[in-house]
Amino acid sequence: MSASDRQRVCFQLQVKPERLAEYRVRHASVWPEMLRALKSADWNNYSIFVRDDGLLIGYFETRDLAAAQSAMAATEVNARWQEEMADFFDDLEGAPDEGFLQLTPIFNLEDQLESLES
Repeated sequence: MSASDRQRVCFQLQVKPERLAEYRVRHASVWPEMLRALKSADWNNYSIFVRDDGLLIGYFETRDLAAAQSAMAATEVNARWQEEMADFFDDLEGAPDEGFLQLTPIFNLEDQLESLES
């Protein structure tokens, strides 16, 4: 996927501090079926970062966010995963993979370097 045909998605969630240790354990070894579903649904270069107070930042690349979310919503494994993960978060409306706060990009090194070469 080239830079021109991908959408970078960065999002924020808040993990309940008392559930953070368990959240980390769950993500140390995600179900293989879930990993394959994410890749098949066009969730690429997906990473999750978390602070000790539970502030979570996620990042992935996709051709189309709505299509990627829809593809995951159609899988049985995602329904099970989202149900198990939902109680880990504060102030969440909907499933974690759809109820996150999407952050607005303001800088990307490769984009700006590419514009210099044009």
